[in-house]
Amino acid sequence: MVLAGIRIILVEPAGSRNVGSIARVMKNFGLHHLILVNPQCSCLGAEAKQMAVHAQDVLESAVVVAKLTDALQGCKRAIATTARPRDWDIPLEHPSIALPWLLEPAAQPAALIFGREDSGLTNEELNYAQRFIRIPSNPEYPSLNLAAAVGICCYQLGESLESFSPEDNSSQESPKTDLAPLEVVEAYHQQLESLLLKIGYLYPHTAPSRMEKFRQMYHRTQLQNREVAMLRGVLRQMEWALSHQVEEGRSEGVME
Repeated sequence: MVLAGIRIILVEPAGSRNVGSIARVMKNFGLHHLILVNPQCSCLGAEAKQMAVHAQDVLESAVVVAKLTDALQGCKRAIATTARPRDWDIPLEHPSIALPWLLEPAAQPAALIFGREDSGLTNEELNYAQRFIRIPSNPEYPSLNLAAAVGICCYQLGESLESFSPEDNSSQESPKTDLAPLEVVEAYHQQLESLLLKIGYLYPHTAPSRMEKFRQMYHRTQLQNREVAMLRGVLRQMEWALSHQVEEGRSEGVME
């Protein structure tokens, strides 16, 4: 049942044979929730079905959405895969280290995100994930086929489930049972960015890179719903105070 709470998300897959192979390997290891973001191929065509073999149920039940944010709706944790180092402070982790993090029941539904076959995920798309994994491979030929990468991660999730114990995990730190969904945290990020632009802390040309840092900071804290509500309340009060000061300034100008 724990694996049922994990979504495998493919962003703009271009190969129907890859999609079919992924459906098959998902079923091999007990995963069934496949989401396709703006697919660039026929996901229910003959080639996909041929590669899916006896996992056509996974293929046919796959959900197609337009944007990554739609695929992540309701998710509380997300891990993204990337093949190349990013200019960030966040490390690229080994799948065996990061993937068990998705198995905690309080953190589900959770997502494992894979990028395009040729270019992976954009920096903007990576912003929606909280942790990042890189599959170790031969430096002389590090590029993995998409279906192979998904297969390795599905296998690792199955292996992790064998030894996963919610009780042991919760004893290491106080459990967070009310984790805020990613779209709730993202709404806070959008509100924060708007306010920081308004007060001049951010500038339009540097806002994306600065907001990456804020996202990383908040992702590390794993905000709960009540914490997001408190933070958004602070921002609303600041916005009210700013607008109140502007109105007072206008009134004083008229009186003079």
